[in-house]
Amino acid sequence: MSQAEAPARFRVGSWREIRHTLAALPRHALELWRRSLQFRTVVITFALSSLAILVIGLYISFSIASNLFKTQLDSALGDANEATVAAQRILEGSDAADRASLQDNMASVVKTVGSVSGSSAIAYFQPDDVSSSNAPPTRIAPSLSGVITPELRERVRADPDGQYWQSVALEGDDGAEDPGVVVGSSIEVPGVGEYELYIGYNFAAAQETLAFMQLVGTIGAIALLVLLSAITLLVVRWVIEPIRSAATTSRRLAAGDLGVRMPEKGEDELATLAASFNGMADSLQARIRELAELSVMQQRFVSDVSHELRTPLTTIRLAGDVLYGQRDDFPGPTSRTVELLHTQTERFETLLSDLLEISRYDAGSVELATEPTNLVHLAGDAIESMHELARSRGSELRLEAPGGHLDARVDPRRIRRIVRNLLGNAIEHGEGRPIVVAVDSNESAIALSVRDYGLGMTAEESARVFDRFWRADPSRTRTIGGTGLGLAIALEDSVAHGGTLEVWSRRGSGTVFRLTLPRSGVPSDEAIVSPLPLEPDDVDATGPPATGVVRAVDTEATVETDAAGRAAAQDAGAGRWEAHDA
Repeated sequence: MSQAEAPARFRVGSWREIRHTLAALPRHALELWRRSLQFRTVVITFALSSLAILVIGLYISFSIASNLFKTQLDSALGDANEATVAAQRILEGSDAADRASLQDNMASVVKTVGSVSGSSAIAYFQPDDVSSSNAPPTRIAPSLSGVITPELRERVRADPDGQYWQSVALEGDDGAEDPGVVVGSSIEVPGVGEYELYIGYNFAAAQETLAFMQLVGTIGAIALLVLLSAITLLVVRWVIEPIRSAATTSRRLAAGDLGVRMPEKGEDELATLAASFNGMADSLQARIRELAELSVMQQRFVSDVSHELRTPLTTIRLAGDVLYGQRDDFPGPTSRTVELLHTQTERFETLLSDLLEISRYDAGSVELATEPTNLVHLAGDAIESMHELARSRGSELRLEAPGGHLDARVDPRRIRRIVRNLLGNAIEHGEGRPIVVAVDSNESAIALSVRDYGLGMTAEESARVFDRFWRADPSRTRTIGGTGLGLAIALEDSVAHGGTLEVWSRRGSGTVFRLTLPRSGVPSDEAIVSPLPLEPDDVDATGPPATGVVRAVDTEATVETDAAGRAAAQDAGAGRWEAHDA
């Protein structure tokens, strides 16, 4: 680039930056208007004060201009009247009859009029019907040339005894036009007739006085506006500062800093606000401390009870296993009782395990044992373990895996527990219809969803589905066991991985649970984009579409996948696969 081009580019870039800055000013001002009470107050005060000062200033300016003009006009009319009277006396006291004498008299009249009136702009007009050849001719001062209008002359001729004036623009000493008036009257020239006498008065001095007063008033108004804005800014800042302090204190309280308080100064309303706020904070701190202590006691109680119950439960379990192993030797009712004892003991043991797990989450003592895990294989293992239960309920389990064949760092035990909980929930509420497990991934996340075509839930029920021990229909008993803590623990497991567990459900259309996890296994502040949709495409369907599927012969579980997913699964040793049509 040449040296001549560099300054040109710099100027172009600078102008672009300036235009961009100017274009962004309205947006920044609007944002500041929305966010700052202080800015709004100052702007409103400035605008209203400007309007008030403008109205008052215009009124004062017009009043001064009107009074100044009236004073100047009265003075001009008085001087013109005295000059006309003096001129008439000169003419009446003269006995001139010839042309030269009459012209000398008119020259004396002009001199006298100029001396009495204080104006050099003098003109007189010869009558139109004069018959004497000795009549002095018309005389017009240069400053009045083209200024006297026919209307003014007509009024003067129509009333010789009256005095008339008209506002005009007179040429000043510097050649500029100045405001002024022309005063017209009549004088009687003996032996000739009525002459029209006009005297011009320049109001340039009055105009300068008015302009000076307006300038002083404008400067004073600007200074007053600046002073009012500064005072308003200081007063509003003084008033808003406690409000800002309250907002800051509220944010710190919301963030968990329960010891923060507002400063209390004086005994005015702001001090009362600070005292009330601090009293509320004290009460809130005491209540939160009480609830925290109660929560710790509750967690400790649940943990202690769970631990204390493990020893007798182990004894009961061992005794029950012995009886369960010999149930065929007992009579029918006794054998059935032993089976019920064995089932309920297992459920009781599961409940204790869930309670211990929940207490660990409540105490914040959960640690993940992450390792590279193939989520497709993990889902396949979970389906295999739940296959008999699904068959007994009439549901067919299907696995669709277009992605997710690469390993992700997760805790396999907890993820397997999530999948089993979701599958168990789908089997219990699936009404014997097919259940589809889908796995997919993108560059940052891996997701697993479980779709059933059962009864579904309302929006209110979906919002509470992760609550502990909650059931949509309390009158409905659990037919496949469960403790009421499965989904709550599944949610805690997903959050511990930095992921999400979401639900979509519609009454009569089934339910979808979607688990989304970061592939890295490290929680991130950025939102995770799930590779699987939450709301299914077949909302109104009663089952999955009949398509070409791949059946895993060794597990008898149905798996739907594309060609790439099938090859990846074969490479990973997923078992023996056989393609067929559904």
